[in-house]
Amino acid sequence: MATQNDTLWPFYKFAVEHAALGIHAVDMNGRTVIYNEKMKQIEGLDLDELTDRSVLDMFRFGQEESTLMKVIRSGEPVRNVKQTYWNRNGQEITTVNDTYPVFGPEGMIGAVELARDVTALEKFVHQPLRTYDETITFASITAESDAMKSVIATAKKAADAQLPVLLAGETGTGKDLLAGAMHNGSSHAGSPYYTLFCPGLDSADIHRTMKAISKEETCTVFCDRLDLMPLKLQEELLRELEALGEDSRQYIASIGGDAFDLIANGSLLKGLYYFFSSITIYIPPLRKRMDDLWPFIDEFLERHRQRFGSAVKGLSPAVRETFDSYTWPGNLKEVELLLEEITSLLTTETEITQDLLPHHFKLKVQEEFSPAKRPQDFVLSEGQEFMPLDTYLREAEEYYLSKVMNVFEGNVTKAAQALGMSRQNLQYHLKKIRNGQ
Repeated sequence: MATQNDTLWPFYKFAVEHAALGIHAVDMNGRTVIYNEKMKQIEGLDLDELTDRSVLDMFRFGQEESTLMKVIRSGEPVRNVKQTYWNRNGQEITTVNDTYPVFGPEGMIGAVELARDVTALEKFVHQPLRTYDETITFASITAESDAMKSVIATAKKAADAQLPVLLAGETGTGKDLLAGAMHNGSSHAGSPYYTLFCPGLDSADIHRTMKAISKEETCTVFCDRLDLMPLKLQEELLRELEALGEDSRQYIASIGGDAFDLIANGSLLKGLYYFFSSITIYIPPLRKRMDDLWPFIDEFLERHRQRFGSAVKGLSPAVRETFDSYTWPGNLKEVELLLEEITSLLTTETEITQDLLPHHFKLKVQEEFSPAKRPQDFVLSEGQEFMPLDTYLREAEEYYLSKVMNVFEGNVTKAAQALGMSRQNLQYHLKKIRNGQ
């Protein structure tokens, strides 16, 4: 007689194979037991290739970096981890993973990883902000916030000094624009400007470019995203740069985070850091300089009206509130990509309304407000370990506000009305949550 599990098994199998998430499950030895169709698409492998092989054999990362092996060792879930690695075909893969232990009647039997593929998005976002065939100057850069005004002031001094400069900041903050503005705002303006996009370079590219640079008496060399280049190529780049000599060339480089953290985790060569860091300029993320958001949007829409004769004048109040409440992890590049997608669909609209926002963006807004806690986490049961009252209240508030913001798709006004509080008061509480206070 068939059991309920036997009856449900075809449904489970269908759901796993057709899920939009990559699913990879391993046993306690790291041997693959489930590897669904989406994961095959992400990683370019087949279940046959994984049979009888540990996950560590198939991907070039150490035990410490494999979230599946980490969960098997600890028995604790690991959530929302961005992981970049190379498979056996030498392809770079970037996923955001949630990994959980799996338990059977007699204890833990393995782990399962749910992976969201962000490889294409990462490569797209790493593109520079558009220049629209304009000469980039310091005036071209949106700098209404005090933080960016300070960045521009420092960059102007660095351009005058002509010392090597290191630009540090998250993806999409505009490091490439600042490098271009420094070139055009210095005595090197009009001389050649070489950009080396480091993630895409190989030895031949480095040698060929450096040979061309060596023939220039005056020029600017911008090495974009040093930290995304393999260390062996970083060593080669450093040797080539040192061989050029200082002369009258301006050297600028960019990295995607704190230099010392990148050196510590093996993403940045210490020698390259010393070569470029006569002056280091940190460009803060958009969430820490939201005064720059609306001038950037206004400039984008003004440019769109001039180039395409569109009638769009601005954003509806509901969309403005959604934009204000979102943290923009992709920074200004994410804003630009979103606006390009929206405006490409405009016809006679004079205002960007909520229904014009792409579905994937609405999902991202909802994900940002998705609570990490579950309802049962706030129900006291016998034998449960107590937490400090202020911690309990803070986590309960975060859970409740996250749920409400999810329901109203990030619309602060509607959420505030439902909660019986002012819009300003709700924004204050949401800001505290985002800042981890």
